[in-house]
Amino acid sequence: MINEALDVAHWRALLGRDGRVQVRDFLQPDAAERMHHCLAHEVPWTLAVRDAAGPRIVPAGDYAAMAPDRRDELLRNAATQARAAGFRFAYDSYQMIAAYREQRDPGLLLNGVVEFLNSPPFIAFARALSGDMRIRRVGAQATRYRPGHFLLQHTDEDETESRLYAYVINLTRDWRADWGGLLHFIDSAGRVVDTRLPRWNTLTLFAVPTDHCVSLVAPWAEHDRLSITGWWRA
Repeated sequence: MINEALDVAHWRALLGRDGRVQVRDFLQPDAAERMHHCLAHEVPWTLAVRDAAGPRIVPAGDYAAMAPDRRDELLRNAATQARAAGFRFAYDSYQMIAAYREQRDPGLLLNGVVEFLNSPPFIAFARALSGDMRIRRVGAQATRYRPGHFLLQHTDEDETESRLYAYVINLTRDWRADWGGLLHFIDSAGRVVDTRLPRWNTLTLFAVPTDHCVSLVAPWAEHDRLSITGWWRA
């Protein structure tokens, strides 16, 4: 599944220097296309929202049946409450690990992706790329960002989950910077010090903790921003 021509040493050096890296041509072309098709056409998406009431999930069945004006109202409320202090987000999600454990969607390609990401060959790859031999397991969720979706600034740090690195496998073609949905890295003074476009078939990887956010997706964005994301964990 991984592109066998990757120069792992090159990307490891950049990660060691900057604390983050975006690896081009990460997956074999056929694998990237198949995963994109799954995210675009097969996943039973939920809506993940965190507002003043805390984090919650709108289940797939309820979300699919929801009237467009009700969806718009949820996003407007989430955006309004994002003005307050605290971590806020709104985006479409499929919790791959939970779904796999519960055998929720038999036959869905993402079940095989969970197995691959936690296989000995992939763990060996993750250790080789990061230089971190503590990595033992990989968490994963699929995400779909559409107009009005966002992820506010946070560090990904969670003492209960032993997160070492955050990753994003980007699976959207021809994303434009003026559509929003950009991954911004932020320093201690609140300045954006780096930005990564969700380029097709790239692996974005960065050390945890790192302050970052995903900017609001613009109303004129023509495509869904599709990815598989999670953490490499001890």
